[in-house]
Amino acid sequence: MENNLQKRLFQFSIDIIKEVRNLPNSKEYQVISYQILKSATSVGANYEEAQGAVSKADFANKVGISLKEIRETNYWIRIIIAIDNQKINWAVLEKESNELIRILGTIYNKTSKNKKVVSSRIPDTIS
Repeated sequence: MENNLQKRLFQFSIDIIKEVRNLPNSKEYQVISYQILKSATSVGANYEEAQGAVSKADFANKVGISLKEIRETNYWIRIIIAIDNQKINWAVLEKESNELIRILGTIYNKTSKNKKVVSSRIPDTIS
């Protein structure tokens, strides 16, 4: 049974894919598109793997990877916004990625075996 976070992560991946299709085809956007597609789709894929974890440590590890990937995705979103701040849909995706960072950070911090607190702080936005 799919939980709400799984649905959000899946939809987030779909939304990123759709928005990437609208980016220009210049060399710099090709690099950004490739990177953001990899990281954004990896977030949900790793969280899906976490659902079948064989131990708490395995679960925490997969959630930790999801957290790293959503943070990377947030970085690429911020670059897209900084290049062209007229990209309103990207601002919506940035907001969602910030919320997902908080959620995944909280889950990871509660389940991590070593209890090392990982920052789920939202990155400072580019002005």
